[in-house]
Amino acid sequence: MMKRSLIAIVLATLGTALATMPAATPLNYQTGTIKLLDGKATLNTGTTLRDLDAEGARRVIVDEWGNPPKAASDTLGMIVPAGIDPVTRDGWAVVVTESKDGHVSDSDAAKMDYGKLMKDMQAGTKDANAERKKAGYGSLELVGWADQPSYDSGAHKMYWAKELAFSDSDSHSLNYAVGILGRDNVLELNAVSGMTLLPQIKKDMAAMLSQVSFNPGSKYEDFNGNTDKLAAYGIAGLVGVVAAKKIGLIALLPLLLKKGWILIAAGLALFRRMFGRKGSTQA
Repeated sequence: MMKRSLIAIVLATLGTALATMPAATPLNYQTGTIKLLDGKATLNTGTTLRDLDAEGARRVIVDEWGNPPKAASDTLGMIVPAGIDPVTRDGWAVVVTESKDGHVSDSDAAKMDYGKLMKDMQAGTKDANAERKKAGYGSLELVGWADQPSYDSGAHKMYWAKELAFSDSDSHSLNYAVGILGRDNVLELNAVSGMTLLPQIKKDMAAMLSQVSFNPGSKYEDFNGNTDKLAAYGIAGLVGVVAAKKIGLIALLPLLLKKGWILIAAGLALFRRMFGRKGSTQA
């Protein structure tokens, strides 16, 4: 009887906790003409997109998707398609960041060894797992290219996509990135979703890119070699060095791993501790 009573108490406690969990504050989306990179670039949301500021993006990346706070440290905001909720299992969003190392020359674009670049990034990701585990997060594996990198020389845009596997998720994540080269910086758009959404992401990102652009005076063609800073790396570094300098890898973990399910997991662990010992007396 005692065992049944304790189980009932724990279940009741869990039920009360789940029922009384405070509702999350709604995300504050903006629409219209949005200034990016201190006015160097512009996002026109139209009716198809919405914008989140840096704090809203941090909430999604850290609080909802379950990433370490460092993953959001360089985030400037987030672009979310209209009708998509980024905090649901099937949701996704585009994280906005910036590389401010100077004008990135694209003269090495045709010489990139994507295979070697991936091996270097995989090694770096593996080395970073000790820090992730120390912070209480699962390990991360960079599986490989989800889509082969490519450079659009006419539009000065670099595309690359990574497939990620996290130890605390059964599903693989997709980071589909586009680097838009500007006069003295790079606007980075990283779509984060589940791997199954790759075809949709490629299609939707193509449409989204038509709504984001550098303003006159800040475009790639406006570079002045006499006055502007030149980055110490080229296109290969944009994909490799910059990614290594930041986290560069963000997960959209299944929400079943979060919120109320954490409490249930804790309750099950308590059951095992209380009643799972060998030789315990049965009620």
